[in-house]
Amino acid sequence: MLNKYPLWKYLLVGFVMIVGIYYSLPNLYPNDSAVQIRATQAGLVVNDKTLERAEEVLDEAGIEYFGAEVSEQSLLVRLYSSEDQLKAKAALQTGLGSEYIIALNLAPTTPDWLLALGGKPMALGLDLSGGVHFLMEVDMDKYIASRLTSFESDIKRNLREEGIRYRAVSISSDDTIQVILASEEYQDEANTWFRRNLTEFAAENTTARNLPAINLTLTEEAIVAMEDYAIKQNQTTLSNRVNEIGVAEPLVQRQGRNRIVVELPGVQDTVNAKRILGKSANLEYRLQSQDGTGEVFTFRDSNRTVMLENDIIVTGDNVTNATTSFDENGNAAVSVTLDSAGGARMGETTKNNLQQPMAVLFIEQKSELIGYEEVNGEQVPQYRNYEVKEVISLATIQGVFSSNFQTTGLDSAEEASELALLLRSGALAAPMTFAEERTVGPSMGAENIAKGMNSVAIGFALVILFMVVFYKVFGIFASVALTMNLVLVVAVMSILGATLTLPGIAGIVLTVGMAVDANVLIFSRIKEELAVGKPVQSAIDAGYRNAFSTIIDANITTFIVAVILYAIGTGSVKGFAVTLSVGILTSMFTAIVLTRALTNLVYGGRAVKKLPI
Repeated sequence: MLNKYPLWKYLLVGFVMIVGIYYSLPNLYPNDSAVQIRATQAGLVVNDKTLERAEEVLDEAGIEYFGAEVSEQSLLVRLYSSEDQLKAKAALQTGLGSEYIIALNLAPTTPDWLLALGGKPMALGLDLSGGVHFLMEVDMDKYIASRLTSFESDIKRNLREEGIRYRAVSISSDDTIQVILASEEYQDEANTWFRRNLTEFAAENTTARNLPAINLTLTEEAIVAMEDYAIKQNQTTLSNRVNEIGVAEPLVQRQGRNRIVVELPGVQDTVNAKRILGKSANLEYRLQSQDGTGEVFTFRDSNRTVMLENDIIVTGDNVTNATTSFDENGNAAVSVTLDSAGGARMGETTKNNLQQPMAVLFIEQKSELIGYEEVNGEQVPQYRNYEVKEVISLATIQGVFSSNFQTTGLDSAEEASELALLLRSGALAAPMTFAEERTVGPSMGAENIAKGMNSVAIGFALVILFMVVFYKVFGIFASVALTMNLVLVVAVMSILGATLTLPGIAGIVLTVGMAVDANVLIFSRIKEELAVGKPVQSAIDAGYRNAFSTIIDANITTFIVAVILYAIGTGSVKGFAVTLSVGILTSMFTAIVLTRALTNLVYGGRAVKKLPI
């Protein structure tokens, strides 16, 4: 029978509508303003005592709050407004001190019955709900110095392997390594090897200590290449770390010679982000010095010291994978996998140094709150950045190993997990500090949301008015489909975890117009079929069937453009492309399937002489 769906089709359409409504509902529950408190170190516990201290600070400052709770080593305090949020952050920073990171956050209010099946609201972009903006500065001087130290170790090892005798290899200035040879007979041989293998340096013959020497100076091209590598590697590492944290559609972008901009839209939780992004934790494996020359370091768990060789065997740069594990005593550890170069170096070292102690040096960039400075009437915290190097393990090499081994000596399973994350996501090529930290408040975002919603509402109302006036009952069908299309767009984006931006709202407005285009095509074809004298039921069937190919063609071409925009675009362009793509897919369903189901329910199988269209 024409224009009648089987029962399973009606049930399927109804099921899709119910699922769409369910997963779009979380967006009706706005987030609460909140502050989150987390310890700066993995070993520092956040518990009920921390909550009591925080409550005392807020009570003394006269700041009203509610819903304070401790979970997963962090403390969340809900506040009544964004103004109270800013006041609470300033008060807690002063009251709790530098042991804790205080961050603005948005606490979800989605009810449990929606959370039960994974319902969650869309994340809003930086321009809608605010977010976090970090400007991170790469310490290029330290990076070049570390590269020179690595070159120094490699030169010593390779000269020994080549049989070129030398008296000393040392860094003589910021970008120069001086090699003092044992006699003149080795100078030509050394120069030849340097020209072939150290193209980053310009070699110059000289004398030192009345012996022949060669000064190896980094070329300008090599310095620029190293800086570019450091920036790109740090960008990649930061992107990996952001992905580990689970931030949707972040922006990690180079700015100038030595800075990287990181924007985390959608939420204002800077606690975990700052702790992971800013932490430059790394490892160095070194042998214990046997000849009394080297560098002295302190053990983490005591005041004991040990002298380690200057030569570094491998670092976190050589790590390709790292996972948390436990040693034979049940203590937290990290299982490390090295790349081929690191594995070869470790294998050679362990083979030649059996029964010799090898240390694991833990290196961490830290910051300390030193006070506040008034900027534009606000108290801005000032930090001092410093580096800590501590020995976490010193063990005797009992056998030969290379690419796979275990690092022990960590304080807790949480610290092991954190270190594994940092190593797994890639070591920072160069240390970084926070040059600027800015939290974009929700006030501007609220204004953008209001304007965006107004544009959607006005466009939606005008389209419905047009459809009802021109197509009467069928215009009502189109209006129902258009409403459900918006619900489905919101639901799909919520399920996918997409981030809604202001350009994304523009994509929704465009979707409203595109969705109704399909109905206009269908209804116009029905009118044409009626005009040539076809029966009502045949005209309805022909209208949907004949307009289908045109609708498909038009939507496919637009969808291809949206995919291209997403592939080559960045930031807001991607946000527009996402909502446009989702809107195209949902509009195909609502404009064709849903309106056909409504038409069939009302007119299907009935003897209709005149169609109100």
